[in-house]
Amino acid sequence: MDSIDYTHSKHRHTLDGPRLALPVMLEMTKAKSLLDVGCGTGTWLKVAQESGIVDVFGVDGIAVTPGNFLVAKTLFRQQDLTQSWNLGRRFEVALCLEVAEHLDEPFAVNLIEALTRHSDTVIFGAACPGQSGQHHVNCQWPAYWQILFNRCGYACADEVRWRIWPDDRIEAWYRQNIFIARRDPSGAGHEPRIQSVVHPGILATMLQDELSNNASKIAEGSLPFAWYLKVFPKALLKKIAGKFK
Repeated sequence: MDSIDYTHSKHRHTLDGPRLALPVMLEMTKAKSLLDVGCGTGTWLKVAQESGIVDVFGVDGIAVTPGNFLVAKTLFRQQDLTQSWNLGRRFEVALCLEVAEHLDEPFAVNLIEALTRHSDTVIFGAACPGQSGQHHVNCQWPAYWQILFNRCGYACADEVRWRIWPDDRIEAWYRQNIFIARRDPSGAGHEPRIQSVVHPGILATMLQDELSNNASKIAEGSLPFAWYLKVFPKALLKKIAGKFK
């Protein structure tokens, strides 16, 4: 695969959000083992250990500098997430948070199959369309990922999303995108579709990005010629009228 243009050091990965969110996520599981796919610098692994989960392991497509990794380096494996892979064991819970959008769409199936290969319970979240971020190449609404989980025999629900939704101490992208997929071959595909929503904590950034993008298009002259003919004369007349008021 082509190298993914992503640098962990460009992003502030805190422990505060995971410390508040993880107990809610794991409340019903009593998990003793946890796999974090797309673990980055190991923030969620660190919090899992603090919560008493001794058996943790992290996988990421990007190399992590040992000095920046928050748990033992022996608990990390660099893995091309676009390919099929297998650690040879299962975990009680697998996390994959804000990772899937960084992989080109043809590799989405490989990622979901890898997650379901390693756990019966997957806590998942990925960027929605329009959500800004480094190397966001496959931003989708949750129902898109839900279908892929259904095909693997997993039913999905987002009750955890609404429990952490109002807590502004947790990063907004986790509160907006998170849901849980559980192995349930008989129920998979029959559960309600997860709704497409945008959290207020992300909406302002999305709107600002759209304005900046439109401004760039105007400055570059990339909009249709007819648009300039229509808009600029009107804008100029209003500017002149305002000047002489």
